[in-house]
Amino acid sequence: MSNEKTPAARTKLDSRRVIDLLLNNALIIIMLVVAAYVAVTQPNFLSPRSLVNLLTLTAAYLPVALGIAGCIVLTGTDLSAGRAVGITACISASLLQSADAANKMWTSIGTLPIPLVILIVVGIGACIGAFNGFFVARFKLHPFIVTLATQLILYTCLLLYVQAGNNNGMAISSLDDGYRNFVVGNPPLLTFNDGAIQIPNFVIYAILLTALMWFIWNKTTFGKNMFALGANEEAARVSGVNVLATTIGVFALAGAMYGWAGFVESARIASNTANTGLNYELDAIAACVIGGVSFVGGIGKISGIVIGVIMLRLIFVALPLVGMDQNLQYAIKGGIILFACALDMRKYLVKK
Repeated sequence: MSNEKTPAARTKLDSRRVIDLLLNNALIIIMLVVAAYVAVTQPNFLSPRSLVNLLTLTAAYLPVALGIAGCIVLTGTDLSAGRAVGITACISASLLQSADAANKMWTSIGTLPIPLVILIVVGIGACIGAFNGFFVARFKLHPFIVTLATQLILYTCLLLYVQAGNNNGMAISSLDDGYRNFVVGNPPLLTFNDGAIQIPNFVIYAILLTALMWFIWNKTTFGKNMFALGANEEAARVSGVNVLATTIGVFALAGAMYGWAGFVESARIASNTANTGLNYELDAIAACVIGGVSFVGGIGKISGIVIGVIMLRLIFVALPLVGMDQNLQYAIKGGIILFACALDMRKYLVKK
């Protein structure tokens, strides 16, 4: 008796594979359809300036997603990401205000060197992440609870910080020109019929950061341990993985990404308040689940995260062009997260 499948069985198997492929990528397909509709009805949507704007928005939000993705790989999350971005953005702005700014926050220290400020805010972000990771690993607390508590603590610190010095709660602005040029400045790189288009420096930094994270995830023992721990903690422990150190390291790396994102965001928006970074973690989580980072644990790719961030930014650039009320954006984000997680769980159940 032949073991080969009959033509009918092969056809049924192929059909099942096509259906699974469509269902597993349903969210991206829907987003592409929406983007295609907007592109047809609004020709300016695909103009060079619009595409460069999409690129810069992607680069601005990408570091947060790269950081939080590691937490999701460990079957966790990080609700403190947005507040970590906010506090590091305000610290960056306060340390890099112009020396002659009328509302200079710290008049006694002048304008610090940019590399020093980067080390300070990235270090602060890493400490915040390590704090989260320690409580998750040492006391076996769920990351949702730990990072929710950290979010509230950071927001309190942020409110107190923006009222410190000579600021009195005002927006922290009048940033040093060198700082602004370092982050957003660059000579025009693309020239079209409607003029030259500037690509900010932070786009290049985001590309380099993505390459670094890809190397860490795929080419280092730390990355392998992260995926092993996310897939099966007990098996990872038996295999010799240091669960405490790896968990703290993953959250600390995420915090360092938030610190860098805060440094960039501070110069990008140029006027920082206690609301800077608000809900950035929602965008990051949505982008990660769109890009295939699974809450089941142990699954995720850097390329998927980049695609997820691009797709999410694409939707939020496209929807206002067709008259969508921007007040609906949070409902849309919530729906995307819910739908993406449902699809992710479906893939997990099918594998079981």
